[in-house]
Amino acid sequence: MTAPLERNGAEFRFSATSLTQAEFERIKALAFRLAGINLSQAKKSLIVGRWNRRLQHYRLGSFSEYLDLLSQPEARGELQTALNLLTTNETNYFRERQHFDFLRERVLPKARQQGRFRVWSAACSSGEEPYSIAMLLAAELGNVPWEVLGSDISTSVLTTARDGIYAMERARPIPQEYLHRYCLKGTGPQAGTFRVDRAIRERVQFRYINLNEPLPDIGVFDVILLRNVMIYFSAETKSQVVTRMLPALTADGHFLVGHCETLNGVTDRLAMSTASIYTRASRCA
Repeated sequence: MTAPLERNGAEFRFSATSLTQAEFERIKALAFRLAGINLSQAKKSLIVGRWNRRLQHYRLGSFSEYLDLLSQPEARGELQTALNLLTTNETNYFRERQHFDFLRERVLPKARQQGRFRVWSAACSSGEEPYSIAMLLAAELGNVPWEVLGSDISTSVLTTARDGIYAMERARPIPQEYLHRYCLKGTGPQAGTFRVDRAIRERVQFRYINLNEPLPDIGVFDVILLRNVMIYFSAETKSQVVTRMLPALTADGHFLVGHCETLNGVTDRLAMSTASIYTRASRCA
């Protein structure tokens, strides 16, 4: 049932709109087609809360009207906005610290003996993950050249990532040594925030990449992180995404997933080193 919508000349009063099952199925199909995301019934309230603002913006009375708008060729920008609102971006600095311990203790000592070291943080959200990696590399690799790529399907979180400005409470997981060396405390109008230092920001590149489409030419990486995103994918989509990403991993590189995720049944080209950490053996190159 669509909530009443009143228009009187320039006046417009919007009432929150309910989401029918038929509309939800259309949205579910759209999210899967664009991003490989499987929306569960539990996401209906999230959709209503986030998309109602767009209905209000366009003075629309139902989600069907908004979906019809999104289907128009000239609505490409709005389609990206709608997708941004559908994606859940939960992240934190130094999340799943065991991965950072693994990099510091097992991977980076060998990296000091080689040339350029590259890390790709796929589905990087608002930038905390790639900046955490960058701080670690800056502290551990000395003069070894390194770079970090962060990518996401949401253009809005990429804007936040490029700015590198966060609320001060987001800094709590950052080791104090790193916080003092690589972050700047906001003052005046920026009080209550911190910003990642320019020297770190300049070595982290952020790009829009849809993992469900052919990848752009981004080179190869010693470590790829695809953490806490495959829980939204079907088994088939997981396999397709990982297969698409593997050519970007060096022959003996490491592929890290979230601690609640596994690549069992997804690919046989990666061997588990330990829970959530996989290695691409040379024979699988």
